[in-house]
Amino acid sequence: MDYPFFELEQKWQKIWRQKRIANAPDGGDKPKYYVLSMFPYPSGELHCGHASNYSIGDVISRLKLMQGYNVMQPMGYDAFGMPAENFAITHNSHPRLTTEANITAMRKQFDGMGFLFDWDRELSTCRPEYYKWGQFIFKRMYERGLVYRKKSFQNWCNECATVLANEQVEEGRCWRCSTEVEQKELEQWYFKITDYAEELLDFSDTIQWPERVITMQKNWIGFSLGTRIEFPLENSDEKIPVFTTRPDTIFGVTFMALPPEHPLVQKWLVEEPDNKELQDFCKKVINEDKVSRSSAETTKEGIFSRRYCINPLNGDKVQIWITNYVLMDYGTGAVMAVPAHDQRDFEFAKKYNIPIKVVIQNAERSLKEAEMTEAMTEAGWQANSAQFDGLPSEEGIQKITEWIAENGWGEATKTYRLRDWGISRQRYWGTPIPIIHCPKCGVVLVPDSDLPVKLPENVQVGKTTSNPLLSVPEWLNVSCPQCGEAAKRETDTMDTFVDSSWYYARYADPKNTNVPFASDKADYWLPVDQYIGGIEHACMHLLYARFFYKFMRDMGWVKGGEPFQRLLTQGMVLKDGAKMGKSKGNAVDPQYIIDRFGSDTLRVFLLFASPPEKDVEWNDDALMGAFRFLNRIYRLITGNLEAIKRGKDQSFEPEALSSPFQELLYSTNYTIKRWREDSLSRMQYNTAIAAIMEHLNNCVSIKNPETRSKADLAVYAAALKAILQMLYPYAPHIAEELWQLLGEAKLLHESGLPEYKEEYLVQDSITYVIQINGKLRGKMEISPDLDDEAIKAEALQVENVMRSLEGHEIKKIIVIKGKMVSIAAK
Repeated sequence: MDYPFFELEQKWQKIWRQKRIANAPDGGDKPKYYVLSMFPYPSGELHCGHASNYSIGDVISRLKLMQGYNVMQPMGYDAFGMPAENFAITHNSHPRLTTEANITAMRKQFDGMGFLFDWDRELSTCRPEYYKWGQFIFKRMYERGLVYRKKSFQNWCNECATVLANEQVEEGRCWRCSTEVEQKELEQWYFKITDYAEELLDFSDTIQWPERVITMQKNWIGFSLGTRIEFPLENSDEKIPVFTTRPDTIFGVTFMALPPEHPLVQKWLVEEPDNKELQDFCKKVINEDKVSRSSAETTKEGIFSRRYCINPLNGDKVQIWITNYVLMDYGTGAVMAVPAHDQRDFEFAKKYNIPIKVVIQNAERSLKEAEMTEAMTEAGWQANSAQFDGLPSEEGIQKITEWIAENGWGEATKTYRLRDWGISRQRYWGTPIPIIHCPKCGVVLVPDSDLPVKLPENVQVGKTTSNPLLSVPEWLNVSCPQCGEAAKRETDTMDTFVDSSWYYARYADPKNTNVPFASDKADYWLPVDQYIGGIEHACMHLLYARFFYKFMRDMGWVKGGEPFQRLLTQGMVLKDGAKMGKSKGNAVDPQYIIDRFGSDTLRVFLLFASPPEKDVEWNDDALMGAFRFLNRIYRLITGNLEAIKRGKDQSFEPEALSSPFQELLYSTNYTIKRWREDSLSRMQYNTAIAAIMEHLNNCVSIKNPETRSKADLAVYAAALKAILQMLYPYAPHIAEELWQLLGEAKLLHESGLPEYKEEYLVQDSITYVIQINGKLRGKMEISPDLDDEAIKAEALQVENVMRSLEGHEIKKIIVIKGKMVSIAAK
């Protein structure tokens, strides 16, 4: 009989809720363990990626409960953002209504999976009681000089009608809708994440993260040591600041390269409205993909500005060019071009007949500008470099930098690829920025007593092409908190990544109405012990969350320097080699699977299919295999209940065991040891489940256990109890039901981890199977102490093996220790 999964799962979910085993107290004698999976956008339905991700978190939570920890595994919803707003527009509804309905639907699906979420700590980022504290944090950042506003070119998605951060542009397209991104000049609010760049590069705070994620963040932050120098504009008090890692080449600068977005270029565009060539070139380049612009393969283009700057080191008059290959987002947004010693500059100079000047000579000192076919980028000897001629160029870097600093032209410095975080979004469904613009007082912070600044309900979502908040005058128009004069609210809302940058801390104290969270509760729960989520968040959410945590530490709200002690980046669920998705027609509804096979079957399939960090390929046959596996366990235990109860918790002498039960005793202890290593140490849940399956086969091989001796029954009962203890984190409903049928009073997590004894891991003999050309030809029982050569010799003496090899030439014999001998014969 198939096990009645529907009834069992409802029964045990109700019992777990009644006993509140998922509700963690804020303190106590037990050590704490905080497990957190990245919270979902409330789309209204769980997909298989959700099921996989949260199954991993639930395994960890249940294992830690079995180990005696006070485990917190909270859940909430990343509910603001463009998808929710667009969904509401499509359904002619309001984002709040559709979002709350979706949250209700997803909560029901979460419960149906049996996840041990602490629902007392549930939060949703779109609810005022949450985003009030996001506004509060914004204000504290503003007061500490970490928030500013400026006009600049931004990544703009026409489809989403909003700005995107650099991290949200993938190969020139919007990360959400894949629309080609354009550049648009706007006033924007920024967080000064660059103030924390050096600290964000430091991963020495004992965090256990995948090296790949650490490398991705370090590359994104992009630390460089070099020299900052200012080139004065000819006949002007203005200067062009430049950062270079090659100060040894400054004497060779023959042109200055600026991007169209540079403030000076923007000024010249205003001064020369009739310069069609300049206007057209800048407009074209500004809207080109930034990644393509900076690519080495991109054709270099430029236009001469008809302006010059002065090289302060030698007084040379340097042409200023506006180019497509320099980005405002890197360094100072200006490049001192040295064609003789930079290939990109060399190609540009050759194309536009710009002078080339050699200032680093090779070993033969034979470089001549007219004969060069490519730039000389290697180290060498200073030349045409005034008093530095003849110095090795590596020494020239230091000496020339010192001379620049002595003369007040610049200084040694460091820079980062990381840019400040633009948080302004021109959409309705987000956290309002707590700013009021007063004609008299300027920028004014909304007082704490007036927080939260709530989103208006009567907004014209989808009925205007401008920012929807502009359509609500009664919300927009306010009195200035300082002077009382007429003023206006800020209409930009915050990037949704702001909401997810501190939610892990709010879970520690989600009902607090006085502060974001109490420090004593944060001190108890933080940092998160195990964080789980996709690697696609390496340079966005994970970086922003670290930034916020360091700020909160500096405010005295939290301790330590990192929010997440351990990080597991889970793989995706694929079907037919592609990521599942409705648009691709390859989505599998997890609810459909749960209704027909149970959530335990889905969990076992997803966890057994691959290691947690690898992608899972959907396979209907493997799903059915998981279902059959659970049915075998159910039938085995329910069919032998009396025998198990008679042997349960009985003592025995190993010497009294019959041979099959000596092997079963070894199997039980060996499997528990392997399972503990795979489940606890290595977090390789697929091999942990595989170990249970192998042990199950050994248990099934025992026939008529009720006829066995007391000692044999004791071993048999212990073997099956161990299966349920090991199965519990992966398929908790069926494990709890069978555990109860065995007469156990405690819940499974209260029984603790299964234990093994080293003394039972010693075998008098080991069974080897023998294959010839892949086909089973025999078995043998031999001593575990034999070496490979002795094992090969024993295998060749097995009667059926000898018979099968008659007339064949042995090509190769492979020994798989403790399991098999494989013979290749011709």
